[in-house]
Amino acid sequence: MKIRKSAFAPVVLLAMALAGCATEQQQRAGTGAVLGAGAGALAGQALGRDTKSTLAGAAGGAILGGVIGSATAPQRQAQELCRYQAANGSIYTAPCNY
Repeated sequence: MKIRKSAFAPVVLLAMALAGCATEQQQRAGTGAVLGAGAGALAGQALGRDTKSTLAGAAGGAILGGVIGSATAPQRQAQELCRYQAANGSIYTAPCNY
């Protein structure tokens, strides 16, 4: 089964579009997973010097990087803040008036 490069374009565009909808915790987890996979692949290649070790290192690094990235995201405060515009035109944040 051959997969053409043009088949990946819609997948990449969809991933980029959905990335804008992600919360900060999800973005940090994704970034951590990517960085962890890269570091794990390098470590696996350096230690095992074969494809199996490289893939195992990448998988382990992705998992560990995702967990660390998610855990280090700042936690949301219980009270939500909204942006308001003052009479003089300045923008400020304050608790929301729902």
